[in-house]
Parts: sequence; C-alpha cells; structure tokens
Amino acid sequence: MPDAEDVRRIALSLPDTTEKIAWSMPTFRVAGKMFATLPEDETSIAVRCPKEERDELVLAEPGKFWIAEHEAQFAWVRARLAAVEDEDELRDILADSWRQAAPTRLLEAYPELGVPHGG
Repeated sequence: MPDAEDVRRIALSLPDTTEKIAWSMPTFRVAGKMFATLPEDETSIAVRCPKEERDELVLAEPGKFWIAEHEAQFAWVRARLAAVEDEDELRDILADSWRQAAPTRLLEAYPELGVPHGG
C-alpha cells in the first residue's frame, strides 16, 4: 500500500507542483492552487473531486473514500492510503485532482495528464 512518502513523491512529480505546510500538515499546490493534502496523521489524502463524482466514489468504496465534515461544501474527498491498491491508483487519484486545480496553460502543456486513464 502507498504511504505518505509515495504521495509526496508522486505529487511533486506533477508539473509545477510545490509542497507547503498549512494547518500544520503538508499540502501540495499546482501554480499556487491546492490540489492535495495529507491530513489524519498522513494516513489519508484529501484531493479535489467534483461533488457528483465524489458521492459515487463514497457509495462505491466507502472503505476507501469519505467526505470530511468541514470539507462537505467543497469539492474535496478523502482517500485512506491503506485502502489504495497501489502506486498506479494513487497516481491516478493525484493526477485527477491536479487536473482540476491546474491552469489551462499547464493542461495544454501536458496533454498526457489531461485525460483520465481509467482502469
């Protein structure tokens, strides 16, 4: 199972991503816009996710995804690292969130990150 170090390594491998401590936890930002955090003592990640997709994820895999109360009104979802299958899935989750925060110029510059892989 992936851990916080895998999250950090994969997040920072995405274009124009920086790490910044906020609310006493690591946060990852693309062009200054936050797309992932490591809350819950770094045992989970919080990522951007459209609300309708988020609800489907939580229903489909409640052991993996959940919605934190204080994030419910925002398009964010939590994922338990212990439930994430492997690095590929973690990369998909992070890249998906990165796409939602990245400015158009980056999406155009990295078209391979611009589409969900699925599977």
